[in-house]
Amino acid sequence: MGAVKKMEEQEKDTLELVLKEMLQVQQNANKISDDQVAAINQLTVTVNSFNEGLQNLKIISPPIGTKSIEEIIKNGINDMQLRTASQQKNATKKFQILLFPEQDAKLFYKIVFGRWFMWLTIMLFITSLYKWSVHLSDNQKDIRYEQLQNDRVKKAWNYLYSQNGKVIKRLMDSAYNKIIQKEE
Repeated sequence: MGAVKKMEEQEKDTLELVLKEMLQVQQNANKISDDQVAAINQLTVTVNSFNEGLQNLKIISPPIGTKSIEEIIKNGINDMQLRTASQQKNATKKFQILLFPEQDAKLFYKIVFGRWFMWLTIMLFITSLYKWSVHLSDNQKDIRYEQLQNDRVKKAWNYLYSQNGKVIKRLMDSAYNKIIQKEE
């Protein structure tokens, strides 16, 4: 029983210590919060006084004399008009149709003929490819046609062979053997 009381007292002591520490932390937090509120109030007062100062501020600009500048500009424009009117006008109309440039012809030839050559080779390649594909298609068609003919001949041969008697079968076998010997 004594041990249980000691444990209860120790628990009370630890709880008391924890509560004291929490109370101290809470007091510190309250103090910081109060300091923040005071600082915010002070900043609010400063901002309000600054805004009042801005509202009461009046800007007065001094008058500007632009007559002297206007006179200088007028004189400059008049001088330019007199100079352009007094110059001789050498206007000769020149009509040309240029197939090639007068300046930097080497670059022109390099670009234009380089591109022409490239397009010419591409077109040549495309036409060759087209001709080759048409030739291939025609060959495939001929091969299919010959295969169909061979299949028809084989079917007809087999049909005749299966429908007739022994005499005709011997005659057909001998004809077949003669054809094979000629091919070799």
